[in-house]
Amino acid sequence: MKSMKWILAVAFAGAFFCALGVFARQTNTKPTNTESQETNIRAYVELLRSDVKTKKTAILVELMQLTDEQAEKFWPIYREYDFELQALNDQKLAGIQEYAKNYQSMTDAKADELVRLALELENKRTILKAKYYEKMRDQLGGIIAARFLQVENQMLLVIDLQIASSLPIVEK
Repeated sequence: MKSMKWILAVAFAGAFFCALGVFARQTNTKPTNTESQETNIRAYVELLRSDVKTKKTAILVELMQLTDEQAEKFWPIYREYDFELQALNDQKLAGIQEYAKNYQSMTDAKADELVRLALELENKRTILKAKYYEKMRDQLGGIIAARFLQVENQMLLVIDLQIASSLPIVEK
């Protein structure tokens, strides 16, 4: 039952990024009043992000099974991690929006640029997770640090799958 709750909560988080792909594609199909559209998209993205953060926190609370003493050490480190992860997610969102803008007129050069950006962000995320695994391990021990990384990886994989499945495959 616990894993079913987790799967449903993570699927909701994935829906956030799926919505990003939909909104990014809409910017390409509705040429009128682009500034207003971007403002609306930003507002909706921020609303979804706040809800996703709440759900993600609930998942972490349930699955990390921390004592009060462990939680005092864990949450400040996690907030630092999440802040840095959000910066990478912002870059990923910009890449998705760039893809959406260029999808129908994709060139070899633009495709190469977007793929290199995606690979760079994936590498940065791996480096970020390793950095915070080390911090967690130093403060909380190997088991809790491993649990953090395992749970985080599972959530990120589901979100990545949602993103990937919502974007059309490059044509031409």
